[in-house]
Amino acid sequence: MYKLEVKNDVFFIKIFHFSCKPLIMLQKELINWYLLNKRELPWRNTSNPYIIWLSEIILQQTRIQQGLPYFEKFLKKFPTIKKLASAQNHEIMKLWQGLGYYSRARNMHKTAKTIISNHKGKFPDKYHEIIKLTGIGPYTAAAIASFAFNEAVAVVDGNVHRVLSRYYAINESINTAVGKKLFAQLANDFLNKDAPATHNQAMMELGAVICKPQNPLCNNCPISKNCLAFSFKQQELFPKKEIKLKVKNRYLHYIFFSFKGKTAIHQRPAGDIWQNLYDLPLIEFDRKIETEELRNALKNENWFKADKKLKLYLAMQAKHKLTHQNLFATFWFIALNQKPKLEVAFIWVDKTDLKSYAISRLFEKFLISQNLI
Repeated sequence: MYKLEVKNDVFFIKIFHFSCKPLIMLQKELINWYLLNKRELPWRNTSNPYIIWLSEIILQQTRIQQGLPYFEKFLKKFPTIKKLASAQNHEIMKLWQGLGYYSRARNMHKTAKTIISNHKGKFPDKYHEIIKLTGIGPYTAAAIASFAFNEAVAVVDGNVHRVLSRYYAINESINTAVGKKLFAQLANDFLNKDAPATHNQAMMELGAVICKPQNPLCNNCPISKNCLAFSFKQQELFPKKEIKLKVKNRYLHYIFFSFKGKTAIHQRPAGDIWQNLYDLPLIEFDRKIETEELRNALKNENWFKADKKLKLYLAMQAKHKLTHQNLFATFWFIALNQKPKLEVAFIWVDKTDLKSYAISRLFEKFLISQNLI
């Protein structure tokens, strides 16, 4: 059990074990279990902060099975921070294509440049310095600090939230200000200060392969005998989480112009999804529309002279989900006898060259459906 007291905005957590087993014994059992059962992953056999940083950034919002090929390709192309810092943005975005959350790649590039210019190419070795870098939050900073430099700071990710919330039957939501502070302090209290790197890996591994969101393998857990949720058969109740997500629907109409074997694309600007990736000419609506409404919108864009004979061919429709958005995308094919008057930002490229540009997963699906890549 636990008791949370707040005095002058400082959290005091008092843990009441219903077992007499000392914390140090639980820590040792956890680490022994990990050393015998851990999965062999390439970033676990190094203390190189660059490699650890890369793995943690890729695995944010990405399953290991999906992220591993990207990790290997990225490390082969950019084996050092210096190589990454000197890379062209389009090279990085092309390698990242399909992973999503493209701001992660942009932030890595920016941070690599910062390390070269402000830290003489050497990765900062303290948590309080690491967390100042762009794109690195408390979780990633703690992972780098402990795994690369063995600093005694606890890593708190979704797996650790799950283990601790079930072990102590924590009723605070993990995504509130109170909950975040509580779990951060609790994780540091539970941390084996003599072996922080191994302890953090063990906690994350336990949450990933044993203390799973559904159907946890409690009989195989090294600390289940002291777990309150397991004792009361309430594992499915933890962790608690407040639902705040508001999903926005967007209706996107992409135009694939075809003119003498070429089509028009442009690089997406900052301030919206898929920043810096390449995209087709786009008209967006806030609702579903009829084809005639799209025709009128096309004429209003002044891309070409009003033409009543303009032929729109429906090429593909797809629903694409992002974290906070549902994208209802429709791709249209228009064959032209002359180039439309597009903005300067658009470029005309051979259809066969589209595969060499960094594009979104949605755009890629369209090209695959048209046998263009």
